[in-house]
Amino acid sequence: MGLANGTTRKALPDIVFERMHRAIKSGAYRPDERLPTEHDLAAEFEVSRPVIREALKRLRDQGLIYSRRGAGSFVRALGLREPLGFGQLENVADLLNCYEFRLTLEPAAAAAAAARADAAGLTAIRQALELMRDATNRQSHREDADYQFHLAIARAAQNNYFSTAMEALKDHIAVGMKFHGVSVKREAAGLARVFAEHEAIAEAIAARDGAGARKLMESHLNGSRERLFQSSHQLL
Repeated sequence: MGLANGTTRKALPDIVFERMHRAIKSGAYRPDERLPTEHDLAAEFEVSRPVIREALKRLRDQGLIYSRRGAGSFVRALGLREPLGFGQLENVADLLNCYEFRLTLEPAAAAAAAARADAAGLTAIRQALELMRDATNRQSHREDADYQFHLAIARAAQNNYFSTAMEALKDHIAVGMKFHGVSVKREAAGLARVFAEHEAIAEAIAARDGAGARKLMESHLNGSRERLFQSSHQLL
């Protein structure tokens, strides 16, 4: 499970967090089961202990694990923390509903990120943006980087409800991003225009312009929805 190689595009704590997050959500660890020690996790993932500590902190922040002084970290019984098990996206109506929900969620998250983002949060947004810039320069669209950009903003908002909702919606959002990427590549300047929309959102957040970030995110999502559905009524 080593992570030392091939991970330059994503920070190691992010990778460790995501793998442990999936393991906990899938039931690989039982409720109240003690996690391996930091030393053992570092050996398992082939990373340093500070990387493990950062991943564990994020798991604690999201309420997935808890700590006992001198005893280590334990998996929290999820109970009512699993209400966001959205069913599979089955048709165009579901995709429209997903966009409608995102339009209530993400502009607010962008405004909150402009007010609260710390240095790490701003860095995560910039890193995802740079992956998108590289893909755009190659006349390509990276759905994974696009999603990471939007997720980084939700996390930068410093409100777990934003980021947890975005994580639960990952597969649904991916469908929209996939077809949106196809639609914008049909236009000569489509990819560059969409990248510019993302860049403007990032700049507004970095400038602490909450109203601007909100408006730009809303405009971007509305534009994405319109571009996607102009000729896409038979997508699914």
